[in-house]
Amino acid sequence: MFRLFTKILSTGIVTERIKAPKDAELEQLGIEIKRHIDRRFSGSIAIRAVDAGSCNGCELEIHALNNPYYDIERFGIHFVASPRHADVLLVTGPVSRHMQTALLRTYQATPNPKWVVAVGDCAACGGEFGESYASCGAVSNVIPVDMTIPGCPPTPEVLMKGLLGLMKR
Repeated sequence: MFRLFTKILSTGIVTERIKAPKDAELEQLGIEIKRHIDRRFSGSIAIRAVDAGSCNGCELEIHALNNPYYDIERFGIHFVASPRHADVLLVTGPVSRHMQTALLRTYQATPNPKWVVAVGDCAACGGEFGESYASCGAVSNVIPVDMTIPGCPPTPEVLMKGLLGLMKR
């Protein structure tokens, strides 16, 4: 055990430093989101996240929206387990052939009016996978997409700005 602690101390921090968004900027962004949600959606909007075959990088950033720092629920955005309760589908990854039918069924189960957001570069254009025998490529090749949020992966702040842009349309 002592060897493990000495190795940890001698190695130090090996991760990258990130530029954390300023609290005032994040709060202002959240207030603007909340204002649009209150005006157009009676106080809340429900999101269903769908992994259509991604590497899970985008999912980690989407999950970060619920952590104590971003706490997106305080602005009226919450995630739901069923597409029948969703207003927005956040789809990540290039659509694998095995997930194509599941994505179509999820889209059909979501009540109208609905928005579909392709999150990340893979969902937007197929990424490095493109179209192949195992991949349909971009989400727009399978279902209609209302907006794409680029990035590999997009940060939680970029996701929030993308959702705000979607609401402003």
